[in-house]
Amino acid sequence: MSDSAPKTILLVSGLSGAGKTTALKTLEDMGWEVVDNLPLVLLDRLLDTPLPAGHGGEDDRPLALGIDARTRGFDANAIVQRIKALRERHGHDIETLFLDCSGAELERRYAETRRRHPLAQDRPAADGIARERELTEPLRRWSAQLIDTTSLSTNALQQEMRARFAREQLSDPVLTILSFGYSRGVPRNVDLMFDMRFLRNPFWDEDLRPKTGLDADVAAYIQADPAYQEALGKIQDLLTTLLPRYAEAGKTYITVAFGCTGGRHRSVHVAEHVARYLQDAGFSPTVSHRNMESAPQDSLEKRRPGGPKAIS
Repeated sequence: MSDSAPKTILLVSGLSGAGKTTALKTLEDMGWEVVDNLPLVLLDRLLDTPLPAGHGGEDDRPLALGIDARTRGFDANAIVQRIKALRERHGHDIETLFLDCSGAELERRYAETRRRHPLAQDRPAADGIARERELTEPLRRWSAQLIDTTSLSTNALQQEMRARFAREQLSDPVLTILSFGYSRGVPRNVDLMFDMRFLRNPFWDEDLRPKTGLDADVAAYIQADPAYQEALGKIQDLLTTLLPRYAEAGKTYITVAFGCTGGRHRSVHVAEHVARYLQDAGFSPTVSHRNMESAPQDSLEKRRPGGPKAIS
């Protein structure tokens, strides 16, 4: 086996209709490498395959292999022996998850979806279920992990998979902190959006107008607003409360956006400030400034009668 082979391998099996596809999709969303219905004779070849360019040295991602009675060469006893041999020869952590379900519930699911059971194409689903249960019984007995999905919804199974197999950092959502300007359109696919136009505006200061929220004097100007500390504190408290809940719910991507009129001053500063706070709180945000490099345009700003030209 290659030195780049994964340290953890999870074999996912079970009865057709018991939720294997949902389980594998959840693992994939959690950052696992997933391969479904791989012929067993190709398993060693898969583990010996070099990593794609860009992975560096060793790929620490765990590997999930989906296998069931439809897999070519399926033999439950042979699979158990192969797992034992891989453990003994290579010392990798190879675990087996079996998804079980009552026959009555499986029959109901097949009737509801109007699908044919793969082992009973021309017979009642009950015949295929009984045959598959017999074929997979040795693997069920061997499996260290068993989930009975009889009373589980799809969402409940996803939550159970996350509770059992989530890995720190690997399963964390991709968190993006975005700044933008309302005058240039509201960004799409944002989960949480905060309007920073209530803060004092550096655009009114001719010396600060050409600068951005990354400049220290612009930051000081914004922070001098009497509402700044209390507002930012409440936003940060809200984010540290909500972000873990989004992760628990299985969101893969989370975007938090901060907007001001032009997207160059207030939103940029606040996005940077909140990102640093979240880093200190244990999150790993990526910061993106959509409109920071956009040139100030009076035509995009609202004029204040008798005052400076625009609101940034």
